[in-house]
Amino acid sequence: MRRPLITTAASLALLATPALAQTERAPVSSGVVPAEVANTAERPIRFAATAPAGGVLAIPMAGAADTVRVPAAIAAAVQSAVASAKFEAGANATLDLYGVGGYDRVMLVGVPTGSLSAVQLADLGGSVAQATATSATPVAILTAGLQSAVATPAAHVARGVGLGQYRFDRLKTVDRTTANAQPIVIVAGDDAAQAYARDHAGLVDGVRMTRDLITMPSNLKYPESFVAIARAMFEGVPNTRITVLDEPQMRRLNMGSILSVSQGSSRPARMMIVEYRGGGDAAPLALIGKGITFDSGGISLKPGAGMEDMRGDMSGAAAVIGGVLAAAKRGARANVVAIAALAENMPGANASRPGDVVRTMNGRTIEIISTDAEGRMVLADANQYAIDRYKPAAVVNIATLTGAIVTALGDDYAGLFARDEALADRIEAAAASSGDPVWRMPLHPSYAEDMASPIADIANAVRIPGAGAGRGAHFIGFLTPEPTPWAHIDMAGMDSSSGTPTAPKGAPGFGVRLFDDLIRSYER
Repeated sequence: MRRPLITTAASLALLATPALAQTERAPVSSGVVPAEVANTAERPIRFAATAPAGGVLAIPMAGAADTVRVPAAIAAAVQSAVASAKFEAGANATLDLYGVGGYDRVMLVGVPTGSLSAVQLADLGGSVAQATATSATPVAILTAGLQSAVATPAAHVARGVGLGQYRFDRLKTVDRTTANAQPIVIVAGDDAAQAYARDHAGLVDGVRMTRDLITMPSNLKYPESFVAIARAMFEGVPNTRITVLDEPQMRRLNMGSILSVSQGSSRPARMMIVEYRGGGDAAPLALIGKGITFDSGGISLKPGAGMEDMRGDMSGAAAVIGGVLAAAKRGARANVVAIAALAENMPGANASRPGDVVRTMNGRTIEIISTDAEGRMVLADANQYAIDRYKPAAVVNIATLTGAIVTALGDDYAGLFARDEALADRIEAAAASSGDPVWRMPLHPSYAEDMASPIADIANAVRIPGAGAGRGAHFIGFLTPEPTPWAHIDMAGMDSSSGTPTAPKGAPGFGVRLFDDLIRSYER
């Protein structure tokens, strides 16, 4: 039977006492590291005014009549092969010729007619890199005369090469990729190498780091190790500063929302803040990512089938760190703050329970209906910290937040929610130019009624059918004070790729390219 609740001064004092002392838990692991090697090295990217005399030669063609890049020595053989094969050189089509003009392989690559976008140029480079991955000789890509409105098209082709040849094999002891030291040579003018190093190499590094973090298993990736891995990537990068909040510091800031997520795990939470200053005294853009390094669902346990994929529930946190790394490495003329809200959601003895009420940093209270609605919880405190500490020009969240957005948009778009039209326009423009697509979703007033709690300021979930993605977005917006411009990107359907020219099968690193272009829109 239930006993009546007796409220006394003593019991109220007990309720006000922190449940945990201002110390951290000792993490638990096997103590045996599964591997101590790096991923197999990718092929080096080189630039040259002329192609090597042999090896593989890749020639972009915008239609069968586009022979402007075909060397005179092999022009007759190429024209004959195109006619015999009835090769139309349409977008993404290829035709291989072997033993022509001293080359082991001549690869004709169809590209769209007209002006090529940055995405199409990168796809060209990625396609060639993937198609020639096992080549034991140098590969050259001819880029002269490619039509594009973007500056230095050849540098974008090189970007695609860097993105397209990614691999994660550091945990394999058999069937590892064979290292290939033969370069991929971008045949272009003198300015291409400088443009790639200045504007694109840092982005490739940011995407690579993001993919590594997402793919890494959760016995190696947890809040503390995420911080260590990301911190190492910023060594020597100018104008950056890293701050990391531990659990005692977060308790002193009353971050009860993120702490309620981590309390069932032996791995303590962390909030990692990376500041980049390249824009003088301008207010920074705050990019804040969900960093659940493993999501079991907590007490509201997920089904076992597919739970291994929950090692990637920190894709948003990895994306914001990768985005600011890319901006910092190219010396962006903007100020950016990236915050990774990191926790592991486990059903331990001290785990949060459905029905618990917790307090956020800004003093609002949350009734926990589902401990599996944890991503929005960690973002609430991170958003408030960003607003209090940095007075940002805008706050943009990114998270693998809901299965509902996958139902709505599949793996074609991330969902964009925004209460500021100018910010939404910036994000949509960056999505279109970067190749990380978003689709605008509504923030309907009815969501506030849906998320009401009888005992707290808001509930973190509801038990009735409806707009799950929109309700999740409303929850984050409710706990993000106005008038700060705010937007939320639900990327739950975009954290895995079946394979594209610039994203081999696995984690694509969604969001890094989007944020790189978004940051450009804030540059002075």
